[in-house]
Amino acid sequence: MGQQQLSDLEQQPILLGSTEQSIELSAEVPLDALGQRLDAAAAQLFPDYSRGRLQSWIKTGELRVNGEPGQAKQKLRGGEMLSLAAQLEEQGDWQAEQMDLEVVYEDDSLIVINKPAGLVVHPAVGNRSGTLLNGLLFRYPELVQVPRAGIVHRLDKDTTGLMVVARTLTAQASLVGQLQARTVSRQYEAVVVGEPTAGGSIDEPIGRHLKQRKLMAVVANGKPAISHFSILQRFPGYTHLAVKLETGRTHQIRVHMAHNRWPLVGDATYGGRARPFKGCPPVLAEAIASFPRQALHARELALLHPVTQQLMHWQVDRPKDLQQLLDAFKAGF
Repeated sequence: MGQQQLSDLEQQPILLGSTEQSIELSAEVPLDALGQRLDAAAAQLFPDYSRGRLQSWIKTGELRVNGEPGQAKQKLRGGEMLSLAAQLEEQGDWQAEQMDLEVVYEDDSLIVINKPAGLVVHPAVGNRSGTLLNGLLFRYPELVQVPRAGIVHRLDKDTTGLMVVARTLTAQASLVGQLQARTVSRQYEAVVVGEPTAGGSIDEPIGRHLKQRKLMAVVANGKPAISHFSILQRFPGYTHLAVKLETGRTHQIRVHMAHNRWPLVGDATYGGRARPFKGCPPVLAEAIASFPRQALHARELALLHPVTQQLMHWQVDRPKDLQQLLDAFKAGF
């Protein structure tokens, strides 16, 4: 009985009041939840919020048990009343900055951005401004109350394409859950050096490089990482691929392709300096050598809407520089 999931018991929280700055909810713990931890029960009774956020509210006393402060690990007997009265606070001390953003879609829960090359997603040491996060805070000031301004996944600085941003805590919890469950569909285009004989999958764990700690690599003790790929176009010495992520590790496509000796065109970090093959037409050789970034574009994104549960799908055209590179390949051969 104690192991039964609260979500099976049709127990719904009662909304006592809510504003953009505060939340007030209450819910009774079912008797069948005997022996369950407070944070686990709260995560099921208040599914719009992440377990980490609920644990922080337990710690600050904003989430109480029968009106009294509790502890995340405490075991419940069943029948307790959980009350949540939380103030939404600003997350981080980042500055809003005006910038041009290509918004593909937006509603009260989601924002979908087509990220250009050269735009860093999140501030870091020595890079506190000029990021996507700064631009999002300017255009959507309410994101200051959502961790990381609603950013739930990232693209590398020089990777282009689609990113989804959560506009509320509810949407954030849903999107993080979908990403963890691997139900978000993310499809990319890439141009690689080399000629895979056919499509396939790369299932190799990724972690920090054993010697160069700023880089990622396929390592035995890394986190599971799976990439599926198919061939879109073949050229002598090069291949235009479609890649679908099953997991989302840092630099995953770049690392997996380089590990298989098919580094991305323009990827100086994992592929080294571009060396066009012997006999390559001069115009094409120049296009390859001068391509300024890794040839990688997030072209499609699909997920369940956090509120309506409707399947949402977006697709964007490849950017001008990638299209010009592909045109140079076609013209060269």
